[in-house]
Amino acid sequence: MSSKLSDYDYPLPEALIAKRPLAQRDESRMMVLHRGSQTIEHRQFRDLKAFLQSGDLLVLNNTRVLPARRFSDDHAVEFLFLEKLGSARWKCLVKPGRKMRAGAATKIDNVLLRVEDILPNGERVVALADDVDLYAYGSMPLPPYIGRESDSADNERYQTVFAQNPGALAAPTAGLHFTPELLSEIPHAFVTLHVGPGTFRPVHSENVAEHRMHAESFSISEEAAAKIKQAGRVIAVGTTTVRTLESAARKLDRLKRSRLDRTVIEQQRAETDIFIYPPFEFRVVDVLLTNFHLPRSTLLLLVSAFAGREFLLRAYEEAIREKYRFYSYGDCMLIL
Repeated sequence: MSSKLSDYDYPLPEALIAKRPLAQRDESRMMVLHRGSQTIEHRQFRDLKAFLQSGDLLVLNNTRVLPARRFSDDHAVEFLFLEKLGSARWKCLVKPGRKMRAGAATKIDNVLLRVEDILPNGERVVALADDVDLYAYGSMPLPPYIGRESDSADNERYQTVFAQNPGALAAPTAGLHFTPELLSEIPHAFVTLHVGPGTFRPVHSENVAEHRMHAESFSISEEAAAKIKQAGRVIAVGTTTVRTLESAARKLDRLKRSRLDRTVIEQQRAETDIFIYPPFEFRVVDVLLTNFHLPRSTLLLLVSAFAGREFLLRAYEEAIREKYRFYSYGDCMLIL
């Protein structure tokens, strides 16, 4: 297992980045990776049930994406509002940063906004002259690689059909493929992890072990915990679900000094900054459904830990040859 960031890179033609979703959520292709035999199948997402066994449990992240993207009234500054800190005070990301140094001001909805502080990670703490709901007229914070501003269609399609708990700044994209009809036919449970900006921050260190994740909040209900404990196989839908389940097991294991597996999962609400990269011992997740991820990213490192780096990169090469659609609105991969 390599700890060098450059070993988790691959070239991707720009044309394979999915800029918009398919007409129907469940029309996407699904590459199936069999870890035991190191073989690959090309299927459709609608074939998912063919790979399930009795006792399997899908676990999905039901976070809801906030319409957190706003522009100043003169359209010169883009804001991503991360967290409300109090009456008329917010933590946010801004672009370009040079326009919003400490003390700088602009207006949103004709309300004065001033930068109070710049945090070490570049986030701004801003104060508004009036307490306004900045999400009321916000737009979906689409990832930069999509290369366009969000529109009314994204309000629905960059949200899973089971999104329930508001708090995410990005969609748990593996869940975007599901329809209510398909989900109703498969045993499932929901957890919540509010995807924050830290999930997508680039890894700058060549030694991946030096990278640090920002904390994100998660919760597991009593009902979900009971289902997970009784499952034959846990099928995690997306990397955020993996991080939730593996974090939860480890947090409770440290407290209870018990066997580290899914039986220690209990109802809880906590934060996690877990960074999963090779080698990593998975104790809860047996199968992973995930989209295709950016090179040199924490998400690609997590999936490499689950599938094996060499096998995963070989699968990515094949996906490129077969012209799979990549990233948030793209196709998916089932790792057995």
